[in-house]
Amino acid sequence: MTPLFSPKSRAVDVCCFHRSCMDSGVPWEVLARDSVLLKAVSHWRQDDDVWLEGSFDRLSETVRVNPLRDDSNWTEGWLEENGAVRIPWFTGPCSAWTLPFERGAAEGDSREMLKALHQTGRLTRQEAVSMLPVIALDPEPGDIVLDMCASPGSKTTHIAEYLGESGLVLANEVVNSRVNMLVSNSNRHGSPCIAVVNHDGRHMPMVPESGFDRVLVDAPCTGSGTTRKNPDVWSKWLPSGGRSLHDLQIHLLSRAVAITKASGRIVYATCSLDPVENEAVIAEILRKHDGIDLLDASELLAGVPGEAGRTDWPMLGDDGRPTDESFPVSMVPPTEERISLALPRCIRIWNDKVDAGGFFLAVLEKTADAVSKKKNAEHTIQPDDVRPDPSDSPRPLSEEFAETLRKQWGALPNGLWIRGKRVLLSTQEARDVWESDRSRKGGRVRIPGERWRPLRVMHLGQKAALLRKGAFDRIVAGAARRLGPELTGVTTEVNPELIDELLTNGEAMIPDSGFNQSAGGRILIDAESGDCIPVWMGSRLSLMLGEPECRILCMQRGLQYHSAEEE
Repeated sequence: MTPLFSPKSRAVDVCCFHRSCMDSGVPWEVLARDSVLLKAVSHWRQDDDVWLEGSFDRLSETVRVNPLRDDSNWTEGWLEENGAVRIPWFTGPCSAWTLPFERGAAEGDSREMLKALHQTGRLTRQEAVSMLPVIALDPEPGDIVLDMCASPGSKTTHIAEYLGESGLVLANEVVNSRVNMLVSNSNRHGSPCIAVVNHDGRHMPMVPESGFDRVLVDAPCTGSGTTRKNPDVWSKWLPSGGRSLHDLQIHLLSRAVAITKASGRIVYATCSLDPVENEAVIAEILRKHDGIDLLDASELLAGVPGEAGRTDWPMLGDDGRPTDESFPVSMVPPTEERISLALPRCIRIWNDKVDAGGFFLAVLEKTADAVSKKKNAEHTIQPDDVRPDPSDSPRPLSEEFAETLRKQWGALPNGLWIRGKRVLLSTQEARDVWESDRSRKGGRVRIPGERWRPLRVMHLGQKAALLRKGAFDRIVAGAARRLGPELTGVTTEVNPELIDELLTNGEAMIPDSGFNQSAGGRILIDAESGDCIPVWMGSRLSLMLGEPECRILCMQRGLQYHSAEEE
């Protein structure tokens, strides 16, 4: 196996970094030292020179292991064998690791394995500091959670790992072009708990009507803490950028508070260092909303090297210097004592204090006696008067089709849905949301359940099976491990040698015994290891696995893997 770390990896990566900063013709050291951002930081901390020296090195590759996979222990072992170390402050399901090289610098076989582990959902490549919001959110199995600004989906999948096999996370993305990325990451991860929705977070509907158990607002920001991965920040960042996003950040967080149930938790996070995007937003929320407590983030994130939130900050012009210009009350330091006493419970993480980028995080909790502003419905719309969901929305299986699948599969797993040519696997909580009544126009109009509206659902759960001409075709590879042991009607137990032959050759002769079923998609179960392998049975058995999954299974079983390119 090629080592994960090569001595030349860092030089190559730094060279790329240098080149990206040289687009302007100015060396990156000069660009940084002359930047408005550095001038701004000098007003936020006294040792700005120390911060500067810690803001250039490229980030280490960090990953999060998926506990929903039954081979997560093997994945952890592979990481450890290749020099990775556990991130000490990471808590919650499974583990997170720092690899001994910079982002994207793996080489050879190890590069291919790392890519395969990510593509098959066994791990997620994610910057370490961006794991913090979900740790602070601390969702529990059965919770209904909103990830308000979700794309590309690393935090969504992290939430799903907390939920396990129950609950629901609505992963919302307002930008249509980014929804596909969110759906792709959800499919890659393989959780049944994810529903991708497409809304403006400022107007997110109250679904469920009782409110969400948890809401994450990973807000759009200027990214001033991302210099270690985004060198363009040095030349492009300006204080006016944060002020231009300030109102949007307030509106997003204000809506999150409104749609969270009593005793529910909201986490607000940015990768910005600017108090106008951070503490000022929290101050305004505390000013506008009753029944909100600001929890001590440092207690929830034990071991994370952060500092308390600020209570005072200068207003800066675009030259990075203090200005006497007048600004809205929501942007300037608070004068209310109760707010000033609360803000230190936020946490600021500086990129020179941790092997990650800069970050800000605040944890809010709605009090148990928080008063809902929900209005009593003045009118209830009859089911027949409500437009149905769009034809491409996921819907529960019809009783007729469910019975057909039960006969073919030998059993019918709970939580099955259909969308186009796909059968999807989700949770009871998803069904509860779909069945529940909801309201619109400020709660004055009640809409009956058994529909997603007003939610726009773009994806639901885990892809389980494919249909052809409206009939069952095959179980998809990603669901084989989960569903194989249940579906006696489409599974066959075989010896390990047959599995090995399929993995190395891609096809095999059908054994003389044990295969009296008709042609079509089947799942072979290794009689010794329990590995579930999807195949197509025709005149021969043909492996129905993608290259990444095949590569990993070969390694787990001690087989030599040959890619199609190598052949």
